[in-house]
Amino acid sequence: MTTNERPMPPLNADERTTMEAWLDFYRATLALKCQGLDDTQLRIAAAPSALTLLGLLQHMAEVERNWFRRVLAGEPAPPIYDPHADTSGHDGGFELSDDSSYDNALTTWQDEIAYARRHCAARELDDTSPFMDSRVSLRWIYTHMIAEYARHCGHADLLRERIDGTTGV
Repeated sequence: MTTNERPMPPLNADERTTMEAWLDFYRATLALKCQGLDDTQLRIAAAPSALTLLGLLQHMAEVERNWFRRVLAGEPAPPIYDPHADTSGHDGGFELSDDSSYDNALTTWQDEIAYARRHCAARELDDTSPFMDSRVSLRWIYTHMIAEYARHCGHADLLRERIDGTTGV
C-alpha cells in the first residue's frame, strides 16, 4: 500500500473542498486497510477486543447512513445490519453474522457513500437539520465524520498490522 493509491487532500482550497477531500481521504484509507485480505483475515480480531476490519467496514456503512440519510436528509432509513436496533444511539454494524462478507459489506458501504454525496451536493455547509432537540449543520457533520473515520482508521491500522504485518497508509 502506498499513499499514491488515495487522493491527497488539497493543501490550499476552500473550506468545503477541504472537508470533502479529507473525508474521501479517510474513506480511501479504510478501503486500503481491507484491500488484499480474504474474508477470514477480515474477521480476525485483536483480543481482548472483538473489533475486526469487516466489522469496521460494516460500522462505517451504518455511520454514513445515520448522519447523511437519517440526520441530514431526514430519511427513515432502518439499520443495515440489525433491523431491530435503536437508531438513537450506537450506530452498530460491528457484530458479524455468518452471512457477513467483504463483498457485501464493501458494496453496502459504497452505496451509503453514494447516498451521502448526493444528499450533500444539494446543501450548503451552513444548512441544518433537526438533531437532538437542536439543529446540526452539514459543516458539523463533515467534521464529525472526518473524526470518526480518523479514529477508526487508527483501529484499522492496528488490526491490519496484526493480521499480516502491513503498516502505514
